[in-house]
Amino acid sequence: MNGVTRQTRSTLWNPLQSLQGVAPTIVLVGVLLQACVATAQSVLSTQNNETIHTALSPDGSVSARLFVDEELRIRYQASFRGRQIVRPSVLGITVEGVDLGDGVKIGPPTKSVINEKYATRGHHSTATNHCVEWKFPITHMTSGRHYAVHLRVYDDGVAYRYVVPNAGDHLGTGTQHVDGESSSWKLPAGLKAWFFERNTKKWKLKSYAGEWLAADIDQLPTISPSDPVQGTPIVFELPEQQGFVAVTKAATYNYSGMRLRAVGERTFVADFSEGDQGFDVAGTITTPWRVTLFADNLTELATSDLINNLNPAPDPELFADTSYIKSGRCVWSWETLGLGSPQTQEQFIDWAAKLGFEYSLIDDGWKDWNDPWKTAASLCSRAAQKNVGVWLWVHSQDIIDPTNDYAIMRVYFDRVAAIGAAGLKIDFMNGESKELIDFEIAALKHAAERRLMINFHGCHSSTGESRTYPNEMTREGVRGIEVNKMKEGPLTASHNAALPFTRFAVGHADYTPILYTNPGPTTLAHQLATAVAFLSPLQVFAEHPDTMMKSPHVKDALPVLQAMPTVWDETIVLPDSKIGEMTVLARRRGDDWFVAILNGPDARNAKVALDFLGDGKYTATCIRDDLQGALVNVERIGVNQKADRKQWTHAVPMRLTTMAVNADESLVVEMPSGGGFVAWIAPKK
Repeated sequence: MNGVTRQTRSTLWNPLQSLQGVAPTIVLVGVLLQACVATAQSVLSTQNNETIHTALSPDGSVSARLFVDEELRIRYQASFRGRQIVRPSVLGITVEGVDLGDGVKIGPPTKSVINEKYATRGHHSTATNHCVEWKFPITHMTSGRHYAVHLRVYDDGVAYRYVVPNAGDHLGTGTQHVDGESSSWKLPAGLKAWFFERNTKKWKLKSYAGEWLAADIDQLPTISPSDPVQGTPIVFELPEQQGFVAVTKAATYNYSGMRLRAVGERTFVADFSEGDQGFDVAGTITTPWRVTLFADNLTELATSDLINNLNPAPDPELFADTSYIKSGRCVWSWETLGLGSPQTQEQFIDWAAKLGFEYSLIDDGWKDWNDPWKTAASLCSRAAQKNVGVWLWVHSQDIIDPTNDYAIMRVYFDRVAAIGAAGLKIDFMNGESKELIDFEIAALKHAAERRLMINFHGCHSSTGESRTYPNEMTREGVRGIEVNKMKEGPLTASHNAALPFTRFAVGHADYTPILYTNPGPTTLAHQLATAVAFLSPLQVFAEHPDTMMKSPHVKDALPVLQAMPTVWDETIVLPDSKIGEMTVLARRRGDDWFVAILNGPDARNAKVALDFLGDGKYTATCIRDDLQGALVNVERIGVNQKADRKQWTHAVPMRLTTMAVNADESLVVEMPSGGGFVAWIAPKK
């Protein structure tokens, strides 16, 4: 069967539609609030006249301790299934030059239980938010300042944050200066660390577009050519297949984005782009959550709701109407042609309609057309007649002025809404300083007021903002396929095979998948599989539509591509998966399943047991690597005026096969270096 054998064993969806007519917020199951009492769950012991508080997750698999050490320094530690993962680690935030974590006393905390479900979009359709939350009052004894540490313990992680009222201002409306944090993670030896690297200090942490690499945890202070600061998340493999840990942040609002500085002895400390200058926060300081995510397996790591759970529910007034928020697929001229003329964009709109795709994206340069707004309005009108939505590109610097509640931005968004565009791609924030975080949140808010969707580029990775602002359809913060045309490209197969368990573990990303005409060291089937493996409710395809539809080398895959949704009801990571070596995913939408395999650099076989299928017979339409076929000259596959293929001028061809399958069978897929596989499995009619 040329690479695939069988073995027998003994429309689109808007995830908020279910909430329309009511505020798009949580379905509350139960909340319990009570004063903390001295029980085994809340208080472990007293040491040096200081109480050590122990908090357990709902099923007891995760525990966290908060305490003050002998030097009156506040610390915490965290354990997963009885194994201490976060060793006693320093906490603290420095405000107005005062380290509020040093010389403190912990007061009696309060406890609450959160247990709720809410509609989500991505790996599955419903999220569960179940945790125990403790709020610890802290007194800084020298200054007399009072603040709080909030600690949440989930069955898959621990998160904490600081809440610092404004001293001397009972209304909490004044400005406070944050100098930094001493928040830290001290981890055990023997961990394998996954981090992203880019050999340019200028861009590594501005766009989060580094290649995902692995190293021993002890190498992180010295491994980077620039400095020992890494973006989030950093993902760790526990030894002896005991699970995974991710260190990251969640709910980044009114604050600077946190990176992680490796300081030695397997310790990572919060770091900010403002450095020693710090930043100002108006009113009460409520920091983002500092998160440690635990997972027994790769499915739990890749599909966790922890980051979203730590974000507030959407504002019921701002999102009273969510009918404009629609996931979908998008054509895009930029990667293969550039912008072109208005006539080019008319043609792309027509191609979107012909493909049955929902959107077309008009990128950088449209504002330089003659009478650009009138032209854009005409394109939006043409698209609307074909049931296609138009996205417009804008440089962040054109709308970033915060004066008068971002008046320039609001006027710009008014014009975008008035011409009938569906949303905006906002580009080149190039960082995560507080100024830029404030800009992003203002953009989401003002866009929602005008029923516009947002796609951020040149930005940091997700911290769950799309739960609070569901009009954020995707964001970059990833090393995507456009790197293939750059001098520092192309993307490696191992990078792609790592992404579902690293960058995508914290949220959606606009990788802009599928580039048959410039695939680097990957096969054509690998390129197709990225559209299933990489989560983005707005899936912007890099390849030229005419190539996808007409090239004899890839057109057989078109029906499978057209059937792919962009959000899913269920996701399972299958057993052959290993970070950076192979990704094997099964995703379900309705009754249909899609299996995607992304192979790394080493040839191997993958076994896909189909026991996730329901009863009955199914038809599997498979796109696989044709290992007996002649190599394809990718320069002749289709249109790509911007490709820089370097030595990668050939790719393994793809072949389509169709077969009847059921849940008792397995597929054994022969994978070349950089290979790929996609199966669309639908109930047999």
